[in-house]
Amino acid sequence: MSESGPVSRVTVAMEVDGRRRTAQIPPRTVLLDLLRERFGLTGVKASCERGVCGACTALVDGVPAASCSVFAFQADGATVETAHGAGHPDGGLGPVQQAFAECGGFQCGYCTPGMIMLTTALLRAHPDPSEEQIREWVSSNVCRCTGYAMILDSVRRAAQLCREEAAR
Repeated sequence: MSESGPVSRVTVAMEVDGRRRTAQIPPRTVLLDLLRERFGLTGVKASCERGVCGACTALVDGVPAASCSVFAFQADGATVETAHGAGHPDGGLGPVQQAFAECGGFQCGYCTPGMIMLTTALLRAHPDPSEEQIREWVSSNVCRCTGYAMILDSVRRAAQLCREEAAR
């Protein structure tokens, strides 16, 4: 109990990576903390915790969101996707993950989960993105290691793999 009285809690329920999840949390809990601390999805990275670096990018109802800047209660009833759910149901790599692995679109890997989710959203919106669209979307996530060349290659390759998968 705090000095001002009992700590209030809210119940949130959402679908996370295809699984229905519920938690009782303090209202000030951000989505990043809910995903990492309560749901164990530590691939969602905490970095700047100000919503500017992109390491914590998750898709909330299909829209990229800095999970460090979204209160968890704002995602109540939403569908949340993280890099943990970006693979195939059989456990294999999804096309975006495969492209990043093939093209070396990572070094330290810290930005990679956010980049994978950003790429997923980009390719849903633009299955055959232009170079300008790729650069614009990727520019919202910070990578301090790669110089972005391999990330751009990864996004291009992911687009190709997604189109091939859709054609099957």
